[in-house]
Amino acid sequence: MDQLNWGIIGCGDVTEVKSGPAFNRIPHSTLVAVMRRDPEKAADYARRHNVPKWYTDADELINDPDVNAIYVATPPDSHADYAIRAMRAGKPVYVEKPMARNAAECESMNQVSQETGVPLFVAYYRRALPYFLKIKDLVDQKAIGDIRYIRVQLNWQPYAEEVGENPLPRWRVFPEISGGGHFHDLASHQFDFLEYVFGPLKEANGIARNQAGLYQADDIVVATFEFESGILGTGSWCYTVNREQRIDETQFIGSKGKITFSYFENYRIKIETETGIEEVTIPFPDHIQQPLLEMIVDELRGIGKSPSTGQTGARANSIMDQITARK
Repeated sequence: MDQLNWGIIGCGDVTEVKSGPAFNRIPHSTLVAVMRRDPEKAADYARRHNVPKWYTDADELINDPDVNAIYVATPPDSHADYAIRAMRAGKPVYVEKPMARNAAECESMNQVSQETGVPLFVAYYRRALPYFLKIKDLVDQKAIGDIRYIRVQLNWQPYAEEVGENPLPRWRVFPEISGGGHFHDLASHQFDFLEYVFGPLKEANGIARNQAGLYQADDIVVATFEFESGILGTGSWCYTVNREQRIDETQFIGSKGKITFSYFENYRIKIETETGIEEVTIPFPDHIQQPLLEMIVDELRGIGKSPSTGQTGARANSIMDQITARK
């Protein structure tokens, strides 16, 4: 496969800047079709992004002979269905994260990928971003010695649409659609990157509860986890604090120092050792998924390998299932 002609199923907000424009900025890659159930929104997206075709039916896009690769960018409740349909049609799939609602759905996707031999990739794009590759390199080079433990903290205030007299929360806090709440949406990125740096987790446990009652999903999660290497970790996620308590901070504590960074809030990496404190700033690219997409296009053309696959993507779901299981 020398030329990738992509079709997007679900051209919503995530595709406007983060991913959609990147397809046309990569050599041997073109966005040729999009699908959305609302015809006006589908046509509008195609017009604004200069996409030749648009559809309101996913099967029509999947079966379009001009489309030879599919990007599934719908909410997680339809990821497995669309990805499986596309793979059975012989077309490689790039699916948004989290990969599906739970580990069982991820397994079904990977089974079809194995049965058909059609590649499956997941949008865990931090595995290809220079900011996060710098963090991985610092760990690999033992800039802070041997890693002892990891601490993750994410506190966010409720979104505006989740509070007030007539709240209208978005799909991310409806477990039947997203698989969970904001934890599933955001912590999936965090655990995927942690396994990329430190290898597989051996065990993960946690408590997930709904304290504020703003929506059905859990709004607070605390967790402990252990890597097969013996590194330990703790994490806390709360999505109902006030703005002044907002924090996005992860720390890697080593035998000779500490690395502090943010997953979502800033571009600074702080390295503290006995020789002093160093801060490195590495901005994200305009289209944040482009570096990973470049690697996926290369793999599909027979050049190199993508660091994010269906097998690696399923791991994050498995970890979140373990942490949020009711006990």
